[in-house]
Amino acid sequence: MSTASSAAHAAHPPLKGAQLAMGTLALSLAVFMNVLDSSIANVSIPAISGNLGVSPQQGTWVITSFAVANAISVPLTGWLTTQFGQVRLFMTSILLFVLSSWLCGIAPNIETLIAARILQGAVAGPMIPLSQSLLLSSYTPAKSSMALALWGMTTLVAPIMGPLLGGWISDNYTWPWIFYINIPVGLFTAWATWSIYHKRESAIRALPIDKVGLFLLVIWVGALQLMLDKGKELDWFNSGEIILLTVIAAVGLIYFIIWEKGQDHPVVDLSLFKGRNFSAGVVAISVGYGLFFGSLVIMPLWLQTQLSYTATEAGKVMAPVGIFAILLSPIIGKILPKVDARRVASLAFLGFALVFFLRARFNTEVDTMSLMIPTLIQGAAMSMFFIPLTSIILSGQPPEKIPAASGLSNFVRIMCGGMGASIMTTMWDSRSTMHHAHITESTGYASPAFVQTMQGLTQQGMSEHAAYAVLDRTISVQASTMAATDIFYLSAFMFLGLIALVWLTRPKKSSAPVDAGGAH
Repeated sequence: MSTASSAAHAAHPPLKGAQLAMGTLALSLAVFMNVLDSSIANVSIPAISGNLGVSPQQGTWVITSFAVANAISVPLTGWLTTQFGQVRLFMTSILLFVLSSWLCGIAPNIETLIAARILQGAVAGPMIPLSQSLLLSSYTPAKSSMALALWGMTTLVAPIMGPLLGGWISDNYTWPWIFYINIPVGLFTAWATWSIYHKRESAIRALPIDKVGLFLLVIWVGALQLMLDKGKELDWFNSGEIILLTVIAAVGLIYFIIWEKGQDHPVVDLSLFKGRNFSAGVVAISVGYGLFFGSLVIMPLWLQTQLSYTATEAGKVMAPVGIFAILLSPIIGKILPKVDARRVASLAFLGFALVFFLRARFNTEVDTMSLMIPTLIQGAAMSMFFIPLTSIILSGQPPEKIPAASGLSNFVRIMCGGMGASIMTTMWDSRSTMHHAHITESTGYASPAFVQTMQGLTQQGMSEHAAYAVLDRTISVQASTMAATDIFYLSAFMFLGLIALVWLTRPKKSSAPVDAGGAH
């Protein structure tokens, strides 16, 4: 157990009976609501973008804006906790999350929705680490593993429920309800948490915050994400705005690194990257998570915009990702101390590579079972992905460095998730355009296949204009599918490459057990 949780036990006795059950339920619901919100919007993007009059690609800003704001706020959790206390901060996060969810629901346009999602992501940052800290303080040290297992189950169930619930709501109600459902859950969680934990507040002490470092962090991360999101729309580096954003991101990052290295109380402890295990582990988990998260955005968009799946059907295809993750995670957690974490992580990357190689074989006639098999395998790979890599990242860290190492690795991972979504949607759009151009080069009345297809359509009673429209739609679906499979092939090879990165590490016994929360 971490020193933080040990201190919690020294200050407050463990909970018992009904209070323990209610406290566990309240904290788990807060985590469930938080994690659910990062995945529930994925299958609802076509409905949201259609209702607000923007393209599905622009609609993905709803996902990436939340991820980036969440990434920026995670490193501030430690400082905020010392300033306000963990119970007050947790309560404030929940109530602001409820408020921002309501603002998301009433948003009249995409700009307002993105602003509300940025607020939602920012206030969500402290919720997950604080829920884990409060949960550990509720149990005896001997039962801390059980507490983490219960906590971890919640974070795995939420990604299953997200696509299903988001799809069902989008098809049967209106998209704002994917945000409104947080309101009753959040209010109940806030009430239950305060009634049980308000007398278990942590110590408060004033510490200086690195204001310049925080400002530079927001500037370079924000500029980078805007550049990735707007690049496609503005024709990348042919746009002065994109060039300016790139320069701001690059200069901001350089100044941020220089400034943080000279601070006594930095926002981010960059000295952690001097460790081989930390550096290689963070790159592996962050790139892997970016590929995984990007695919969670691409798949529902492709199914709905190109293969005419409803949001509910797309949700059913994506939902099985959590089945094996839930079943296998406790087993992996039990055997991990007995085996080399690098072997387990390598097996996870092989599993992900297999998933994407299978998806790279998809075509426009793919059936539902063929879509779901890779998703099931992906769940098994997930169970072997987070825990071993978090173990490698934290291995050999002294107790006082564990919170900083966990926070920094989460910051990089969450940021890479948002970047992965932006980069993949951009690649998908540009590759679709390229494939569409190549396919249309083979059309025209010099092509027997084109002539035969046009004759068949006009004989069905279509006008020549309508026949052209049907043919163009067919080409667009084919081009989009080819673009998606290009991305899946690239992702598969990247996962294989990450195996080599894992074996650059030399895990050794950590001064504290693995922070399972780092997985999420």
